[in-house]
Amino acid sequence: MSNDITKTETKKMGVVPATLMVAGNMMGSGIFMLPANLSAIGSIALLGWLFTTVGAVALALVFAKLASIDPAAGGPYAYTRKAFGDYMGYQTNMIYWLANVVGNVALAVAGLGYLSHFFPVLQEPIVLAFACIAVIWFFTYANILGPHVVGRMQSFTTIFALVPIFGMAIFGWFWFNPETFSSAWNVSGQSSISAVMATFTFTLWAFIGVESASVSAGVLENPSRNVPIATVGGVVLASIAYILSSSVIMGMIPNRELISSAAPFADAARVALGDFAGSAVALAAAVGCLGSLAGWTLLTGQSAKAAADDGLFPAIFARVNKRDVPSLGLVIVAVIMSVQVLATMSPTASQQFGKIASIAVIMTLLPYIYSMVSVKVLGYRKMPHGQYTFFVSAGLLGAIYCLIALVGSDGEQTRWSLIFVIATIVFYSAAVTRKRDIEEKHLHVGGISPVWVRYLALAVTITALVVTFYLSVGRQAQLDLHSRSVAPSDAPAPVQKIVPKEQ
Repeated sequence: MSNDITKTETKKMGVVPATLMVAGNMMGSGIFMLPANLSAIGSIALLGWLFTTVGAVALALVFAKLASIDPAAGGPYAYTRKAFGDYMGYQTNMIYWLANVVGNVALAVAGLGYLSHFFPVLQEPIVLAFACIAVIWFFTYANILGPHVVGRMQSFTTIFALVPIFGMAIFGWFWFNPETFSSAWNVSGQSSISAVMATFTFTLWAFIGVESASVSAGVLENPSRNVPIATVGGVVLASIAYILSSSVIMGMIPNRELISSAAPFADAARVALGDFAGSAVALAAAVGCLGSLAGWTLLTGQSAKAAADDGLFPAIFARVNKRDVPSLGLVIVAVIMSVQVLATMSPTASQQFGKIASIAVIMTLLPYIYSMVSVKVLGYRKMPHGQYTFFVSAGLLGAIYCLIALVGSDGEQTRWSLIFVIATIVFYSAAVTRKRDIEEKHLHVGGISPVWVRYLALAVTITALVVTFYLSVGRQAQLDLHSRSVAPSDAPAPVQKIVPKEQ
């Protein structure tokens, strides 16, 4: 028995892979895609980064403390349910799970957008769509193989991506031009306060993932110790990279050029060291974005499983394979994401990224706010008075930041997101019935996922790759494709225009 436990533990993530997972989940797309979007507001975005970093650190501290109080799998879902009851937990899981499903597509789009530097055919919307589907199913298959595979994969991709990021943040200052930076301080046409607030949705996207370790507590070694270390360490690592690299790029590339850049890090490296360096950074950006999708896929599966185990999500999401991975739930998520890729297809990768990312941020804000308030309930009488006051204050700060970011978000998207939140009370009635059946022994949660699920994921991956190749050799001209959006008439090339989200 003890040998079996030891073998199981060795398959879990240690503190270093967990820290890199937190940093990688945050930096996967934010670090590479946002400088160009923020340039439409101006280099005043530096203030937005600083405010957001304070908010992110507050979020990290609270998530770390919640994990040490109760290292239960599920993250925001688990904390909210224990603090405020089943309905709030159900609502949190629905919102958080859907936000991850939506946001994961943005990661695939961002990574393949950088790969279009090497494979221009990815500029075709239909080719990009099927390439995204292939990537989604590949990382679903990797997750089905177990969390240790995901941990190793993301450790590699994060380290691979950190080299050019910190290289730019440290050595890019040799090419930094203060006049270039200051001349684009506020080009938004708004007041300074409005301009800074306009950056919050963008910059908060870059820190989405701060809760990664707490959600994945069920697959981490010694979660009560490693989750807090991984959470705070990942945020600190990402914060340094964000502030330094974004600032230096805004001082290297003139604002008008940066706005139209499809790959700002690659363009900055090209300015400094030539075409070879630009290509190397583009490759690193693609690897970083796509690698983070592995960790986010893990989070999506673990969040759904935690709720399903409690009877607050369909039981199918609790079924696991021999590696204790909710493989059937992951395949369902992959199907939904594939449909979403086709439904949001746009003329440019950056347009598709912008639409998806902003929706994901709005839907993630509520679970964050609930978690920040949960520390006051769950931490009562479990901490010394001074420590309790500190963490409650940190939670209040994090909640206020999230509310400010919500106010600054796109009004139309916020309205529909909140309508969905209200609608969860209708769906909750089904969850109540399911939970009663579990309590009365009419329904057994969990079970074994069929073996064919793993082979299905592999088969769909290969099929999507074949279709992508088929379309990439010119066959798409026969499809009479009509995308959902029209490319800007002044765009010099199909994937060369960054379109920031309107505020």
